[in-house]
Amino acid sequence: MTTRTTRVATALLGGAAALLTLAAPAAAAPSGTTGGIDVTAQRLVLEPTDQGYVGTLAATVTNRKPTATSVNLVITEPAGASFATIEPGGACLYDRLVENRLVISCMGDQIEAGRSVTFRLGFHVWTTTRDYPMVADGGRIEVVADGAARAADATGFTTLFRSTTGSLRMPRPYVQATETDLSIRGGAVTLDRQPDGSLLGRMPVTVRYGNDAPTFSLNVEAALPAGVDVHHIEPQDMPSFPNWFTVPGGRFMPGEERTFDVFLSAPAGTPAGELGTGTFTVSGSYFWGADPQDVDPADNSTSFAVTAVDAS
Repeated sequence: MTTRTTRVATALLGGAAALLTLAAPAAAAPSGTTGGIDVTAQRLVLEPTDQGYVGTLAATVTNRKPTATSVNLVITEPAGASFATIEPGGACLYDRLVENRLVISCMGDQIEAGRSVTFRLGFHVWTTTRDYPMVADGGRIEVVADGAARAADATGFTTLFRSTTGSLRMPRPYVQATETDLSIRGGAVTLDRQPDGSLLGRMPVTVRYGNDAPTFSLNVEAALPAGVDVHHIEPQDMPSFPNWFTVPGGRFMPGEERTFDVFLSAPAGTPAGELGTGTFTVSGSYFWGADPQDVDPADNSTSFAVTAVDAS
């Protein structure tokens, strides 16, 4: 992941209860546990909403040591890009991927000797809700004493997706896409002469997100004629730059289309006439060094003519 993509993903997640910071992969902890601290969890039940499935898992950590101990939690998601919050807790780091699911290390809390703390882990799976229940295995929680190299204890948990009819019986396996299915459409743009002699034009752009492959944001690279830059986009919820921008509106649901305006500019002194052809290319941003591939890269780009006109 490039530096700019890291800034984008971090900013998108900055408002969450847990500060999730994209980081280079950390070394996996050695296998086995050291004891003295226990962690228990039951099952995670995700409820259908108008934006996928949402649920909270309670994980209880008990300190059986004779002294107070600070602990961290290492969480393996049940679905990619689904971990959202931890309470109580501190900053979280994305460590690595396991079967396209994130492993996340979160600062926990100090637990007094002989006492327990229950952590509430929030999850949000951005997938189409179904009229039948689903199940996902592979969720896991490890508890690590502060400064320790190995987990003191670990537990797996099962994730159930409640159907839109309210059922949890006879669930089917949840299979999440691993490759994105993105497309982008635009059209010819005319840059009009401004009072100061510069040029500015508006171009509607439509982006479609075809499936539930995990991403945190969609970024668009701009290859533009000489002297032409991205000026800004509307609506604007993230910074844009002369040769790239982030699609506004945050995470997508499968099948969602989103149309917004891209404003292109050129400096004073640029002559009227055909300036050339520009191209926008959209891609997903997920994890450092492992951004998803697309099922059909051909429709990830759109090309368009750029024309400059003088005021009438």
